[in-house]
Amino acid sequence: MLNFEVYALQNSTFFNIKIMNHLDIISKTITFVKQQLANAEGGHDWFHIERVYKNSLLIAQSENCDETVVKLGALLHDIADSKFHNGDETIGPKVAKDFLEKEAVDDATIKHVLNIIENISFKGGNFDKNFTSKELEIVQDADRLDAIGAIGIARTFNYGGFKNRPLYNPTIAPNLHMTKEEYKSSEAPTLNHFYEKLLLLKEKMNTETGKQIAQERHHFMETFLSQFYAEWDGEK
Repeated sequence: MLNFEVYALQNSTFFNIKIMNHLDIISKTITFVKQQLANAEGGHDWFHIERVYKNSLLIAQSENCDETVVKLGALLHDIADSKFHNGDETIGPKVAKDFLEKEAVDDATIKHVLNIIENISFKGGNFDKNFTSKELEIVQDADRLDAIGAIGIARTFNYGGFKNRPLYNPTIAPNLHMTKEEYKSSEAPTLNHFYEKLLLLKEKMNTETGKQIAQERHHFMETFLSQFYAEWDGEK
């Protein structure tokens, strides 16, 4: 066999194995996440993960990135949200790390995915990220897109109901200068969350695709709020 034929065969085999390994770990991760979040709150369940996953793939089409890291980061970003673990931010990365190591994922990929999990959250907008990458930007945009628009509104009120918070209280103003700790422990009415987070996300998007999608979803939230106040005040 000629040298170039051997080279082509060897590289073709390696490429096919790499694709199979990629598909295998993504499939196993999906199964794992579905099991872990089987009883999760409705705004942070498997369907949230699936939407973020799909948004991540959409955004990634226009970006130069590591697709495996993007997929794993999207699938595992909320594997153990600190909101449901007494504010403990170490559980999510630990669960993800244990799973990825068990599946023999390479160390560089594991480290990158953990950095995404540890730096993706909004946290009141008052914390310094210790890590940046195109993959983080993609997954972060995808996650933030799921926090705004029609689904973002639905998720916000679902979580407010889960925490038994009032819909709205005109005497309690939004706090736009919360520390990270105040943001995490806030028990403010659900509508305040629009001003404390959701309406701020449009300007915090990283990618062009994320920015474009966020514009329309942001406008939808503004329309919703106008209608909400009108109905609250008995105008309509």
